[in-house]
Amino acid sequence: MAVTALIPAAGMGKRMGAGMNKQYLLLCGKPILAHTLEVFEKAPFVDEVYLIVPEDEISYCRENVVERFGFSKVSKIVSGGSERQHSVLNGLRAIRSPGAHDSVVVIHDGVRPFLSSSVLRDSIEAARLHDGALVAVPVKDTVKVVRDGVVLETPPRNSLWLAQTPQAFRYGIIRDAHERAAMDGWLGTDDSSLVERLGKSVRIVAGEYGNFKITTPEDLILAEAFLMKKGTAGR
Repeated sequence: MAVTALIPAAGMGKRMGAGMNKQYLLLCGKPILAHTLEVFEKAPFVDEVYLIVPEDEISYCRENVVERFGFSKVSKIVSGGSERQHSVLNGLRAIRSPGAHDSVVVIHDGVRPFLSSSVLRDSIEAARLHDGALVAVPVKDTVKVVRDGVVLETPPRNSLWLAQTPQAFRYGIIRDAHERAAMDGWLGTDDSSLVERLGKSVRIVAGEYGNFKITTPEDLILAEAFLMKKGTAGR
């Protein structure tokens, strides 16, 4: 069963305030996106990668990330949409491999560079057995449900998980979920929510707290420290 990775990296990174899209910011001398792609390039159980970026950045990304760092698994760079959900649908529609309906599609944020090979493998294996797989970690802090500045309730922490990526599905399931959402004009907060909306069962795969998304300047500082601790800076 073939495995295709979709890497959406079409966000504008407004919270980063860096003057350029966050996926191209340097993390220990290498673009964040290159660190992410490296995980999939090295994974023997991933067959190909579809990279999704803003249309006007396709040439830049091909030259400065894909070709510069020799990512041979990137088979196509797809134009992104106005929302992440639209970008993923563009990527799904671009897949033309024979037998794609039963293949596994794993979707991972382009600015989440610290995904481990074991978590990636576990998510793919879970998607082969179930409707979908969602990598997540238990919440550490107490969560409050608030309306108009007033606490309504405090849900038990043991029922709350923080969703991460990758999220993995068989192609037919995730394509149908995205097409139906597009037809209905429905925007979800992640790909799993679209599959859940169809009444499908999505299995939790235990993630790692180090698999965080780089969104703010503080995240970039944390990422640099994380890489230094791993001894991979300048790799």
